Amino acid sequence: MEVQWLLVCHGLVTLLVIVSFLCGNWPIFQGTFIQRIHIFLTFGAYDYFRRFVVLVFGPKGTGALASLEYYCCDRPNPILQIIYLGIIGGTSYILVKSSFSYIPGYYLGEVHRYTSILAVAVGILLFLVTSFSDPGTVNIENVSQYLAAYPYDNIIFFEKDCSTCKIPRPARSKHCSVCNRCVARFDHHCGWMNNCIGEKNTRYFMAFLLWHFLLCVYGVIAILFLLAGRLKELQVIHILTVYYGIANSFRSLAPHVVQWLLSSYNTQILIMAFLAIVSLLLSGFFGYHAKLCITNTTTNETFKWKEYLSWQRKLLEAKASEAALKESLVELSLDKKLPQSKLKAIFRRSRLEEVEVVQNNIYDKGFLHNLYEIIFPYSTRKSFSQKKSKLR
Repeated sequence: MEVQWLLVCHGLVTLLVIVSFLCGNWPIFQGTFIQRIHIFLTFGAYDYFRRFVVLVFGPKGTGALASLEYYCCDRPNPILQIIYLGIIGGTSYILVKSSFSYIPGYYLGEVHRYTSILAVAVGILLFLVTSFSDPGTVNIENVSQYLAAYPYDNIIFFEKDCSTCKIPRPARSKHCSVCNRCVARFDHHCGWMNNCIGEKNTRYFMAFLLWHFLLCVYGVIAILFLLAGRLKELQVIHILTVYYGIANSFRSLAPHVVQWLLSSYNTQILIMAFLAIVSLLLSGFFGYHAKLCITNTTTNETFKWKEYLSWQRKLLEAKASEAALKESLVELSLDKKLPQSKLKAIFRRSRLEEVEVVQNNIYDKGFLHNLYEIIFPYSTRKSFSQKKSKLR
């Protein structure tokens, strides 16, 4: 029984750490212990470690730590790629060793031995394609084509040159400080891929997220069927009801069945819980990027729009406050003291409530067109190469 409780506690602690790390800064968790765990995991733990290094190793340790931090955070490196391969390889190996002996089973056919391996192989292939594909590098040879493909909206993108690459910077592009290159339709730099996500490889990135979400769901369902098959094959329900006299109801049987599963198949249950948590995270991440794709927006543009709309809202609120103040001064100068006018003034809607800022995204051309642009990027079309000659 101690082993089962240990497994349950391990799962709960793992879930708490993952939720705190990824979601601890959400408004719903503000002021809670989840936010405090998030701060410790993201800032506090490293700060304590840095102080420990300074205390033990002095200035040399500080310099070495700064170099390591620069390499991990500001330079291309395969650390997260190796971690990904370790996670998917290790999880697959554990599942093969612990579960393939039960396949074929009561509910799972032998085909799942091969489909599971094939699904993992496809996931790794998508990972490699996304990692090593060109995200849409802008250079002197294709900059004129990208300038024609993406016009400036003069709202969040203006005509300017890249100070590093010394070429005009097309709209929607950004110079990645990690990769040291300008990327067309820049979304973000993905550490897991050790590559930028841009105009050319967003489709591969989305396929990677969707496939891995489906892979995790497939793993959870397959393990559930495997465990259900073991219950059926070993006649656990029959033994519990006939030989141990337990009532044949869900409420009576559930604790005993769970106890038996945790003691006999704890590895499969831990893997299933891990896959379920990862599938939830992937679904949220895929949903966020899917929304960006169908509205023809990027992560980089989302932050730009947020800054612009915040500035515009403050500007309009300032103008509304100025107009309200002038109106109040005019009313005071007229010296109207009618009770009815006072009631109107009390219940009159504030000008600040009428302030509305609209996001005018000129790149959003409808669901189908936006989706087509993701699947078939401008740079892969024949018309893209012809635009250069028109500009000359």
